[in-house]
Amino acid sequence: MAGIVAVFDFDKTIIDLDSDNWVVDELGFTDLFNQLLPTMPWNTLMDTMMKELHSNGKTIDDIVKVLERVPIHPRIVPAIKVAHDLGCELRIVSDANLFFIETIVKHLGLMDYFSEINTNPSYVDEEGRLRIFPCHDFHSSPHGCNLCPPNMCKGMVMERIQASVASEGKKKFIYLGDGSGDFCPSLKLREGDHVMPRKDYPVWDLICKNRPHIKAEIHEWSDGEDLERVLLQLIHTISMEEANKLFAEECKFETIPMAAHESLPKAVSVPH
Repeated sequence: MAGIVAVFDFDKTIIDLDSDNWVVDELGFTDLFNQLLPTMPWNTLMDTMMKELHSNGKTIDDIVKVLERVPIHPRIVPAIKVAHDLGCELRIVSDANLFFIETIVKHLGLMDYFSEINTNPSYVDEEGRLRIFPCHDFHSSPHGCNLCPPNMCKGMVMERIQASVASEGKKKFIYLGDGSGDFCPSLKLREGDHVMPRKDYPVWDLICKNRPHIKAEIHEWSDGEDLERVLLQLIHTISMEEANKLFAEECKFETIPMAAHESLPKAVSVPH
């Protein structure tokens, strides 16, 4: 269904954990991470941790190997492939970073399924160290949203996505997420859109407490199997609604106007 845009969070939505924590824990730097956590914003902390990993001899290949064994529910990849094959445009909006996400998505064979990845930029510098930067530069141009962390307002990203497809006709959005940062983009959805919060996760709690502010229909999910079932059912329902609407409009155009009815010859009575 070409009229549907499905927007996925990444950590604890596509994959089953937080990619930042996974890399730090798997490479043995949890204690240092916890020690530095109270002293700086998360995004800055992750850039600092990449410096520490590099200083201690951990290579990009070490990071890649860790990322390629990240846990993912077995129904997530099939769900994404089917949604794409049904004609949905798929995008990622994540507070992870581009290197982590692209490494995992490529490993899963899903790069061609997503039209866009919105996240914190990152690159490997000339020394072989991974650098991670904020999506929104909170020093030079803070986003001003008190719902989101300083480095990224997903609501602003969502508004940009909505504006980018506005010229293509009315689109139905489905937003899937789990964290508190997924609440802001949920508020940007409109009537006729759908939000899929992960049940008993922060975004679910926030939506439950602020239901009057959510214009989209709410469909909770718990695990990958649930995500697949709810997402594909939603796509089917939206597709059927659009097909029925198109059929109704075609019927309306084909209806013979009253004046034409009056000009038709009268039925002839046949004597018995």
